[in-house]
Amino acid sequence: MQLTRVLTKKLISFWMMSLAAVAFVFLLSAVMSFVQLTYKFQQQKVTELEVMLVNHYQGNSAWDLDSWLPPMLLAYDAGYFRLSQGEELIFEYQGNTGHEHRVVYDTALKGDDGLRMRLELPRPFALHELGWRELMILLVGIAAVGGFVRFGYLWFSAELEGVEALAQRSKLILDGRLEDAANTPGNGKPRLINRALSRLLAELADAHKERARFDKFIRSNTFLDPQTRIGNRLFLQNRVNALSNENGMMTPGVLYLLEMEDLDILQQEAGDELVLELLHSTINAINLVLQTQANSIFARRSHNQLAIVVPQISLAEADALADKILKICLAQPLPKIEEADNFFHLGGAYFKEGDVSEQLLEEADMALRAAQLQGASGWFMYDKGAVDQEFAKGSVRWRSFLENALVNRQFVTFAQPVCEGDGTRHHHEIFTRVRDPMGSLVRATLFIPMAVKCGLMPQIERQVIERTLFELMSDGANQHKDYSINLSFDSLSSRAFVRWLQTTLLEYRHLASRLVFEVTEDVVIKHRAALEPKLNMLRKMGARICVDHVGQQVVSTQYIKELGFNFIKLHRSVVRQIDLRPENQLFVRSLIGSLFRTEVRVFAEGVGSFEEWQTLQILGVSAAQGSYFGEPQET
Repeated sequence: MQLTRVLTKKLISFWMMSLAAVAFVFLLSAVMSFVQLTYKFQQQKVTELEVMLVNHYQGNSAWDLDSWLPPMLLAYDAGYFRLSQGEELIFEYQGNTGHEHRVVYDTALKGDDGLRMRLELPRPFALHELGWRELMILLVGIAAVGGFVRFGYLWFSAELEGVEALAQRSKLILDGRLEDAANTPGNGKPRLINRALSRLLAELADAHKERARFDKFIRSNTFLDPQTRIGNRLFLQNRVNALSNENGMMTPGVLYLLEMEDLDILQQEAGDELVLELLHSTINAINLVLQTQANSIFARRSHNQLAIVVPQISLAEADALADKILKICLAQPLPKIEEADNFFHLGGAYFKEGDVSEQLLEEADMALRAAQLQGASGWFMYDKGAVDQEFAKGSVRWRSFLENALVNRQFVTFAQPVCEGDGTRHHHEIFTRVRDPMGSLVRATLFIPMAVKCGLMPQIERQVIERTLFELMSDGANQHKDYSINLSFDSLSSRAFVRWLQTTLLEYRHLASRLVFEVTEDVVIKHRAALEPKLNMLRKMGARICVDHVGQQVVSTQYIKELGFNFIKLHRSVVRQIDLRPENQLFVRSLIGSLFRTEVRVFAEGVGSFEEWQTLQILGVSAAQGSYFGEPQET
């Protein structure tokens, strides 16, 4: 826009100079015409005098020169007059005017008499003095010209400012800042083009929203049950696979299967409406309980069977949760049917790290059949007697352990590369583990839930950021590397942490552009209003922001553009075996299509094979991380 402004100033200057040149030429022509006219008028009088003198001598006039010539010379205001014939002086006249600014006419008169006349007259325009009327006319003319020039300048400037406003708005559109362009229509001219841009921007915004709704519709029909609007069987399979790798389950937890025994009979007797109402009330009640369980999975496995997966939970807590879920189900109002007290059955399978994911459903089915054999609504837990001893630690022991680790700085950082299609490393994601008194490393999936319960996440993440900024990024060997750090909702909702982070980024602004802060999609969706000012602050400080675990929920992607994320990372449940799952490919293609004409780049997590990475590249994913590119390495 600087070029447009410079060109506008040059155009106005050229117009003003052209107008001034025209006025100057006009005034110069008028002055020259005035001077020429006065000289011509004076020359005409001199010519008339010459004719009179010639006639006087040729016609032998009875009048003597002394009688008529002096009054005429006086009328001419002559300064000097001399008439001679050869060397003989015939007549001489000396006027009373000064000798300055005179015009001399020295000519030979016509005829054979040899008469010669010398006449000195004052300059014709020197005799003229401006009166007040003439001065008034001159001033009015100058004022009129000045007013016209001023009006033309203001009109021309206003017109060009309208063009500048139109150009500024066009630049916002080309930069992708469509909302800013739509919110600042301005006074762009031509107004017809400005109104056309406003209408097109409004229609484009509607199209983007419609695209987001269509994208959500596609994913809803792929991963959501159409009646209950919770995950379907495919959603359950993807999420369970995401909790495991080639070595089995990555974290302990429990899988429940809730079956409504006579739902088909109830549907035949009471109708579809009553059955849907029962399903919705039951699902809503269970959802309220699952809100306290982080990363829980809730899906409809079949017509009368619901599945619940709760990771990172102890066996005692799993038993208490099963009892609570069954009580919620029994509290639902049932119509009068036979064996109403034998309607709900809950079977659970507790698993630990390393268990095979394919066996979980079989064990949960066995537990469900055992609950049904009891003869009344109840629950049964299938337990192999394997409870992670580290996970079974009490909250008091965990708090003491984590606080000591913070004091002794026993949190160890690991970096995993995020690679682009050409093999270059876009950035490294920082992971954290903690060293226990025995020297072993405790996984983040194990200590983070306890840190959240103990309220220690802000201190832990602050220590991770300090190590990344002051040790990793300050090292000369890593001066060209970018790093991403995960931030929890506890940290972003802590005033002290946000104030410290803002001060630190302001102090190390030269390093802020190399930082990427990641927030999970679930946290962004649930706490968008609270997180928006914090995310804006991080962006203004120069850091980039990323939303990860995308695909765990079926939500509109409109928030990605509205909150200004730079990157998104697909959850491993979408990425795993994507080359064999066309429904996951449809999800990724729809997601990337909804981000068309934005600068948001799509990354992938958990890529473990060449086939997965090749498929992701074909779909349009920019970069990825996972075991295929390298495991996290201690920094």
